[in-house]
Order: sequence, then C-alpha cells, then structure tokens
Amino acid sequence: MSMLSDRRVLAIAIPIVLSNATVPILGAVDTAVVGQLGQAAPIGAVGLGAVILSAFYWFFGFLRMGTTGLAAQSIGAKDTSETNAILWRVILIGLGAGAVLIVAQSLLFMAAFSIAPASAEVESLTHTYMRIRIWSAPAAIALYGLNGWLIAHERTRAVFVIQLVMNGLNIGLDLWFVLGLDYGIEGVAFATVIAELIGFALAIWLCRSAIFGQFQVIKDRLLATAPLRHMFNVNSDILVRTLCLQVIFVSFTMLGSGLGDVSLAANQVLLQFLYITAYALDGFAFAAEALVGQALGAKNKALLRRSAILCSKWGGISVILLSLSFAIWGGTLIDLMAKDTAVQIEARHYLIYMILAPSLGIASWMLDGIFIGATQTRDMRNMMILSMGIYLVSVAILLPSLGNHGLWISMLISFVARGVTLGLRYPRIEQRAEA
Repeated sequence: MSMLSDRRVLAIAIPIVLSNATVPILGAVDTAVVGQLGQAAPIGAVGLGAVILSAFYWFFGFLRMGTTGLAAQSIGAKDTSETNAILWRVILIGLGAGAVLIVAQSLLFMAAFSIAPASAEVESLTHTYMRIRIWSAPAAIALYGLNGWLIAHERTRAVFVIQLVMNGLNIGLDLWFVLGLDYGIEGVAFATVIAELIGFALAIWLCRSAIFGQFQVIKDRLLATAPLRHMFNVNSDILVRTLCLQVIFVSFTMLGSGLGDVSLAANQVLLQFLYITAYALDGFAFAAEALVGQALGAKNKALLRRSAILCSKWGGISVILLSLSFAIWGGTLIDLMAKDTAVQIEARHYLIYMILAPSLGIASWMLDGIFIGATQTRDMRNMMILSMGIYLVSVAILLPSLGNHGLWISMLISFVARGVTLGLRYPRIEQRAEA
C-alpha cells in the first residue's frame, strides 16, 4: 500500500469523476437514437421506463456505500478472508435482489404506473421496454457491491473501465439495433441488458482472485452471524439516510411545481448544476471512503485524520473551481439546457444559489464519504433525519413569503445542516481509531 499523498488521493478520485462523466452521455444517446424513430411516444417510454427501473435499483444502492466502508476496514485490518467474504456476500445479495425484482415485476410495474400514469401508448411501450430490461436486474444490482469493493481497494481505474465498457457497448448496440436493424424500443432495451450483463462479467473477472481464491476459508466465514448483522445494520442505516435525502429532493420538485410551469422548468435546469457538483465531488468522497476505512481498520488515528484532510482539501479545490465556472458560464449553460426565453430568464434569477451551493455543500458531501468509510452509519442516519426536519421547517417558514427563493434557500440550509451535524459527530470516528 503506497504512502498517503496527494497523488494517491487523485489516483482514486479522477477515475470516478471520469466514470461519472459517461453517465449523462449514455442518457443523451438513448434519447437521440429513439428520437430518430420520429414519434414522441417511444422517447417518453424509454425515459419513463429508465426512471422507474432506476428507482427500483436505487433501493439497493446501499450495497455500494456499505460495501466500500466494510471492505476498506477489513483491508486496513489485513483480514483478507473477511474482505473476500464481503465480496461474496454482496454478489449473492445483489443476484438475489435482482431475482426478486424479476419475479415481482408485474406487481412492481402496476404500482409504478398507479403513481405515474401515462397515455395508453406510452404505457404499453414502457411495459415492453421494462419487461426486457428487468432481466439484467441481478447483474445491475450486484454491480453496486462489486464497484464498492473495488473502490475500497482503491481500484477505481477498474470501476472506470467497467463503466466505459458498459456505456460504450450500450451506445454501439443502441445504434446498431435501432438504426441498423430497426428493432425500435426493444433494441434500446436489449442493448442495455447485454451491456449490463457484460459489465457484470467484466467485474467478476477483475475480482476473480478474490472470488475464486481461498474458497474453503471464505465459505466458512460467509454466513458468520456477527459480520452479517453488522452488514445489515450498516446498510439499513444508509437506506434510511438515502430515503430522507430523496424526501428532500422529491418534495423540492413537487413544491416547485406549485409555483408554475416556468419556475418548475427553471428549477429542473438548475438542479443539473447540483448533479454536476455531485459528480465532481463523488471522486473525492469515494477516496475518503476507502482511505478513512483503511485507516480505521488499521486503528491509525493520525492516518485517518490525514486521509480526511487530504480528500477534503481536493474536494475544496474542486468546489472553488465549480463555483467560479458557474459564475462565469452559468448563463451559457442555462441557455444550452433551455431554449424557452421565459425559463432562461427565470433560471438566471436563482443562479446565485448554484454559485453558492458547492461551497455550502462541500462539508456534507465530504463528511458523507468519511462516515461511510468509518461505517458510522447510525450517525449518518440520525443527522440526515435531523437535517430533513430542518429543511421542512425552513420550507414552511420561507416558501410562503419568498416563493422559489425560499425553496432554494431551504435546500442550501439542508446542505449546511448536514455538514454541521455530521461535523459535530466526527470526533467519535477518531475515538474509535484509538480504541
């Protein structure tokens, strides 16, 4: 394991940032390819189907975060058998969860359309799309755990390669199936299924030495009660924390819809600035997960603190660059994303909040990574519940008097609340390193 340095932090972070950059490209190509069919319904069906399936898969997103923290700590403790047993557990959980989604697909799709009804044509096409795509659910969900395990080992280049192969293959097959073979919406779905299955196979190959080595030792530890209980507690805490975060973003969108179509559209444009910020900071938060987890597993308080400081330093440099970029080119980005003049003007009124968001949110993003690496997930859960409460109170006070400004101020307050409340709990992590 190399010495902790800026170079090591960047070696972990940069591949994650590049990996994240491929995600919106795939979505754009999917939309563009289906758009060549010359009808609105297929575009809506692919978009709606992708959102519904992503919501189902997202429910198991805790596998990525929980796995990184648990595996990083076992790496730091030099417990190779437990590290490899963690990998087996998350693969089996992912495959099992995906199988449940396949079996329950009819009920799940019915529930989804009762919440988000669409026209008969769009609903029919969406069903067709999802009934094909659901078959790669086991691979897609298991990949969360595989990626988390690779990040814990600082193998983020492997994560980038998996993402690049999956998205590149998906784009190529999109073009071939839809434009070349005229398979229509089914072609888009099959392209994603094939890409996800091959991405899973590639991840298994990249982890082959851990999966197939020392199998007898791993088998004996696979169902050990204490690690399974700890994994369940960690992942359930992360799930609750993520649900609370979703409440904030979903309520933000719903409350914005009550302010008129122009404000709703402007808010959706501006939310892309937050997603860009999250994509950029993910790399440094993931680096913190791996390095803090390893330091805690090694019971090295000095290394833990240095890991937190170095990762946060680079995250801080990133947010300064992001805020400057939004200040200089924010208006241009708004014009690229929205062609309606009214939406452009409205979005500019609130651009200042996007300029402030990276700096006000840096603590919450970086501390999330630090706490995940430390598997201090109970504090994450509790502080997220508290921050959600502060956000809802802020909205109740500010929205009636300030309108959309009040909504955005409440969102920024929730970022600050998460950062402050987690920051107050950080000393407990260092105390664990001394224990």
